[in-house]
Amino acid sequence: MTVIALCSAKGAPGVSTTALGLAMVWPRPVVFVEADPSGGNWLLAGFFRGAREYDGGLVELAISPLATGDALRDVVHPFPDSSASFVLGVQNHAQASGLRSLWQPLAEALGDLDAQGHDVIVDAGQLGQAGSPEPLLAWADLTLLVTRSSLPSLSGARSRAGELGAPTTAWRQAGLLLVGEGRPYGAKDAGRSLGLPVVAAVAFDVAAAAVYSDGLTPPRKFDQGPYVRSLRAGADRICAAITRHREQLTADVVEGAAP
Repeated sequence: MTVIALCSAKGAPGVSTTALGLAMVWPRPVVFVEADPSGGNWLLAGFFRGAREYDGGLVELAISPLATGDALRDVVHPFPDSSASFVLGVQNHAQASGLRSLWQPLAEALGDLDAQGHDVIVDAGQLGQAGSPEPLLAWADLTLLVTRSSLPSLSGARSRAGELGAPTTAWRQAGLLLVGEGRPYGAKDAGRSLGLPVVAAVAFDVAAAAVYSDGLTPPRKFDQGPYVRSLRAGADRICAAITRHREQLTADVVEGAAP
């Protein structure tokens, strides 16, 4: 089972929209977890355009008397006409502090979804907020710092990227996801500036992204357009990066066990 977490260092580079877009094109069944501690029911208000009522999410999971793995089944809901499903986050930021004890058992429960053939994409929001889901970031097979390629965005991400690239980081594998590569800097420049590998890039397309962020009706041939193509390519590159990392870990173990 693969767990991918997306987060940002500063501002709003498009973490939630990109995470949801990846989930909607993911090559395997996937669970989208809305773990952004800022709250606001972004998924219900945006993608569902307020047409869906809140029917349980992380808050109910945290207070359930059941084991987290058992209770998780009750708060995972399917997206219509999709192999993706979702878990709703907090309705307001004040609720996030009550989830601190949930993150570790939830991380372990998400790991158990492998038996059901599901991957997981976590929208972790901006780093450093109260109630930030740090255990989910640490547990993930790959944690991606999302940033745009402009100088202000790269500058704002630099301090966090420096921490993540250090050998002492608690994350298993860290990388960058660029939104709008070439606006104006490319992947090579961004990676060199932040000291982290650029794992994937997604096109900057406000109109196309609004299909996910605001629930707009997809235009004609949306699935064949450049934005969705970039999401699919990003999903492929993310899966490839995780596979390479696992193969390297296996090779290291074998080499370490050799006489």
